[in-house]
Amino acid sequence: MGLHDENAAVTQVHFLPHQVELVTLLDDNSLHMWTLRAHKGLSELLEIGRFTLTGPPGAPPSVTRVTAVLAHSSGELLLLGTEGGHVFIVEVPGFRELEERNISLDQVANSVPDDYIGRRNLEHVEALQENPVNPNQVVIGYGRGLMVIWDVEKQCAIQHIPATQQLESVWWTEDGSYILSSHSDGSYCRWMVGGEDVNEEEEKSDIPYGHFPCKAISKIVQLPTEEGPPFLLFSGGMPRASYGDRHCITVIHSKTHVALDFTSRIIDFFAIRDGPQYTGDPSALVVLVEEELVVIDLQTEGWPVIQTPYLVPLHSSAITCSHHVSAIPLKLWERVIAAGDLQKTHYSKKPWPITGGQNMAPDPPQRDLLLTGHEDGTVRFWDASGVCLYPMYKLSTAGVFHTDADPNDNMNQGTEGEWPPFRKVGCFDPYSDDPRLGIQKIHLCKYSGYLTVAGTAGQILVLELNDEAAEQTVEAKVVDLLQGQEGFRWKGHTRLDVREEPVLFPPGFQPFSLVQCQPPAVVTALTLHSEWKLVAFGTSHGFGLYDYQQKNTVLIKCTLNPSDQLAMEGPLSRVKSIKKSLRQSFRRIRRSRVSLRKHHVNNAAKLQEANARLEAELAEMELAPVQRKIEARSSDDSFTGLVRTLYFADSFLSDSSHNTPSLWAGTNGGCVFAYMLRLPPVEHRADEPITAQPAKEIQLMHRAPVVGIVVLDGHGAPSPEPLEVAHDLARSPDMQGSHHLLVISEEQFKVFTLPKVSAKMKLKLTATDGSRVRRVGVAWFGSSRSEDYGESGLVVLTNQGDLHVVSLPTVKMQVQYPCIRREDVSGIASCVFTKHGQGFYLISPSEFERFSLSTRHVVEPRCLVEVPLHSGLSNQHRPKHDGAHRNARQDSEDAESAARRVMEHALLNDEKVLQEIQKSLEGDQTSFLENNVKSAVA
Repeated sequence: MGLHDENAAVTQVHFLPHQVELVTLLDDNSLHMWTLRAHKGLSELLEIGRFTLTGPPGAPPSVTRVTAVLAHSSGELLLLGTEGGHVFIVEVPGFRELEERNISLDQVANSVPDDYIGRRNLEHVEALQENPVNPNQVVIGYGRGLMVIWDVEKQCAIQHIPATQQLESVWWTEDGSYILSSHSDGSYCRWMVGGEDVNEEEEKSDIPYGHFPCKAISKIVQLPTEEGPPFLLFSGGMPRASYGDRHCITVIHSKTHVALDFTSRIIDFFAIRDGPQYTGDPSALVVLVEEELVVIDLQTEGWPVIQTPYLVPLHSSAITCSHHVSAIPLKLWERVIAAGDLQKTHYSKKPWPITGGQNMAPDPPQRDLLLTGHEDGTVRFWDASGVCLYPMYKLSTAGVFHTDADPNDNMNQGTEGEWPPFRKVGCFDPYSDDPRLGIQKIHLCKYSGYLTVAGTAGQILVLELNDEAAEQTVEAKVVDLLQGQEGFRWKGHTRLDVREEPVLFPPGFQPFSLVQCQPPAVVTALTLHSEWKLVAFGTSHGFGLYDYQQKNTVLIKCTLNPSDQLAMEGPLSRVKSIKKSLRQSFRRIRRSRVSLRKHHVNNAAKLQEANARLEAELAEMELAPVQRKIEARSSDDSFTGLVRTLYFADSFLSDSSHNTPSLWAGTNGGCVFAYMLRLPPVEHRADEPITAQPAKEIQLMHRAPVVGIVVLDGHGAPSPEPLEVAHDLARSPDMQGSHHLLVISEEQFKVFTLPKVSAKMKLKLTATDGSRVRRVGVAWFGSSRSEDYGESGLVVLTNQGDLHVVSLPTVKMQVQYPCIRREDVSGIASCVFTKHGQGFYLISPSEFERFSLSTRHVVEPRCLVEVPLHSGLSNQHRPKHDGAHRNARQDSEDAESAARRVMEHALLNDEKVLQEIQKSLEGDQTSFLENNVKSAVA
């Protein structure tokens, strides 16, 4: 990865032919040169130069505003077409402008026939293309349509092609005999290249989707095949009135004509060709659209899509939540992969056609899964063990419900005889049939294969992994969280209609139980205990406990504050108007002003004194960004009853000698509820009911939202996951010493003793640095020096985007690092921690950034692109002035590359030779190549 220092968008990227270098153009008009260079056996993308065109003094910026770039096949020149119509020629890699060879607009205009130039000015340079059979010739295409074939060596125009339509793109056919031009009216023309000027207005004009006005053809490519007609590919050109909003690339070969229909804007495309030096038949079409990369197999009948092994669009439907599971057992891993493979039958069997370098990263130490929940009700499983996220399996929950989607609405196949012959491609589909399907919470037990997912309309599904397809009915258990409280009326969306008839579920995770909350508000907390076969869930109205073995509700608790009308509206409510939001804001302001006024009357003198002291302190220190004193929050604030966290633990609640299973719930109003659970013995588990009775209730003094609850055993270690001890992957919790309860609120970490629930210690966050806790997780930090040693810690993300590690059980701040920009609210909200001190957060709707706080678990891209020993560069057309510096540099790099290869592959056992090579590498590579490598290889 290379990152520009400038905060400007990259508008063009061009590889230099036969070099391991590329040039980028930014929208601030700067050009940057990058090289792939091996360093310590790994490739790095390094910026080795930057350049901005400077025009004559007093010239307007348009004179040097770059609109077209041509990397010349000699590897030595860049031709830069500008908005002012000039073409500047720059020597690379040094970015030296060759002023004597520039092609000015005046030179071109003087050579154009009078009858053409009299009608119009030429406008900007739209396209630059090189003659494939004669590198001295380039075609310059101007915005108004004129194309000029220019001899770079002789510095004169050879031929003029006077097209009259606005020009979009130019393509020079491989044999050099024709130029294709595409235009803004949806037409393309074929022009013969010859010694004489073309007299006819247009040689051969074609509007593929004509009769009615069409949109522009933005790019056109024609590629020959060894036997038979060529491939013609172009983007755009659709009839404006009927299909003006479609993003299409048309592929025509012989009698096959397909309009590939994408769901986002086309940025660029190119074709990969077979054979040596990639000169054979087109084998694949690579299309970059705004939201994904799509590769189409052009050699298999039907032109299927080739699955992308990387750059897969995470956000094919908007991501609504994430869940990470570390160290997946092999059996579960293989079953998920097998279910995923059955979903990929429509992909091409051809291997990925883009050959990069070698992946030098060691095999990941464990198998990790990242699950993403989406707005369309799908959950996608990603292999997150290495650097790239690889799609493994997709689970859809929509089949359980009746939605607005019409099952007969098959988007993939156009009707017979339809014109244009559309075919939907790509997997980015931003439209959800029903936003109520959106997944909000996910919990997977990796030991039992049970999965629970919860959605936007209060639906909680429990699923289990099945290797066979199964037809079954999913019955809904309705849970009334309001518990019959009077005076409340839900104004939000309705719940989803469950299908009453049996549904056929494909192999993979299949739902067998469904809980439906009433009111159908968003599920805000969810946890699964697979050993006890229980699922706990919470919304803004309360929480419940469900026994999915007996399909029975164990517990319902309403947490709704009587004054909280806002919690009855729902996120998708159309009732909630901007007027209402404003009214609430004004009420809040008025309340705070009233309280301030009372305070002010009583404490005017104290206030003056405090102000003076504050001013003196401010002069000495810089104020933290959102610093504020911890203040008690009003109990009539909105959403105080919203359940933020749920937690199962086996601990001491009634007395210090009998441990019992328990459920803990924390709310937005700083309240913690604890329930004691009585589970029947294993032999009677299926028929005897589970009971839950309230045991404890804690109200935090400042009413700060509770974002995490952890029970620590006698050794101060967090409780293990369900079934973890049974699988010998964790030691049993210590039941001899006293247990502690750690309650993490947005503002502080507080430790209580159990079973008495008396406060023992606390760590304040907001009062000291003005931050609030946004995300928290328990992580195991293994030592990088000793395999056997490690410590548990709390990983905390704040609203400032900072990461903290807090020690357990002493609750002391260990380290702090800035991670996410403070302004990136969605990035902070999307963060998910792993069990080994790493984390993921969205830096855009389509990209996860990954970070690590652990020295043992670091994931970084490690790859090597082998530089070809001979670049295959012909000296025949090199400009005379290129000098020896380039050759010397090339030889030096070739030497280094060869030396590294010999070191790595041939001589690893001979220490003496290795030392000699290392010494030579540090000195003169060229002489080393001559003296040592040849004899060593021999």
